[in-house]
Amino acid sequence: MHPELFRIPFTSLTVKSYGLMMVVGFLAAMWVIRRLSVERGDDPEHITTAALYSLISGVIGSRIMYVAHYWRQFADRPLAAFAVWEGGLELLGGVILAILVITLYLRVKKLPVRHYLDILAIGLMFALAFGRIGCFMNGCCFGKPTDSFLGVRFPYASLSYFKQINPDPQRNRSKPYIDLPFEYFGYYDEKGVFSPDLKPLDKLTNEQKYEVLHGKYRPLRIIPTQLISSVGALGIAGILYLYRRWGRSFEKRSVSKPAFLKPGTTFGLMIVVYSIGRFLIEFLRDDNPFEADGLTVSQNLCILLFFFGLVLMGVFAMWRPPSSLKTQAGIQF
Repeated sequence: MHPELFRIPFTSLTVKSYGLMMVVGFLAAMWVIRRLSVERGDDPEHITTAALYSLISGVIGSRIMYVAHYWRQFADRPLAAFAVWEGGLELLGGVILAILVITLYLRVKKLPVRHYLDILAIGLMFALAFGRIGCFMNGCCFGKPTDSFLGVRFPYASLSYFKQINPDPQRNRSKPYIDLPFEYFGYYDEKGVFSPDLKPLDKLTNEQKYEVLHGKYRPLRIIPTQLISSVGALGIAGILYLYRRWGRSFEKRSVSKPAFLKPGTTFGLMIVVYSIGRFLIEFLRDDNPFEADGLTVSQNLCILLFFFGLVLMGVFAMWRPPSSLKTQAGIQF
């Protein structure tokens, strides 16, 4: 876990691992979608611009969803909602807004919406795989405690450790996983101001350090849901690539393709498969509170996304461009 990779010399700014992995994911996705675009004979600059808009809108959407989800944190300091550099993003919100912005951009530019959406779907899942590695390095989006050898142990004072030493009524847990004694709380900071929070490691006694690093108060192993999500996103990207390639094989043979392989269906399939995966991974996570119907807000959104994806696949499968637009202009649909 490395939420901050390094400090920029002569400044107080630090390079966050989550932000860096988002950039790496974006660059990797750019490489993928440009190759797919060139393979199809399109100008790669169009889809590059669309991808850039998706990155910007993705960050904005992720922040909006985080602020809406944890609005109580910003009730007394509303301007902090804009402080993205302090952390706090929810990928699902970014995915939703990015989809809306990309679709609008393609329509305004009169580009082949369905074809571009199929390519962007593959790139989006590829970027998500790197983004989830950023979550792992940041320590967020963590899983439940586990005895499995596959479990990982995040350090003392990490986000998951705070969950383990406190009850969580929002997840129907009245007792903490770790009953940490009161002497581990409360300290004076560098300015002499008292804080009732968990003591930093350097303010613990040697005996206390041993207990939290090696003893009975050591952080519990947890399910690495971030890495599971990363592998899942790569798997989805592979499925989408093969699915789109299957449809393209009919075009290359000048054979009429099945309705479920028509342009746009790959994008709809992405929404369906992603929503299923995200819905299931939420059962293994331990960070999001239960909200409606005993499910997290992400799970309820995934239910809506699942049916939206199915409808989208059906619409694209049955789409029939007007006969007058079946040639050059027809690809814009």
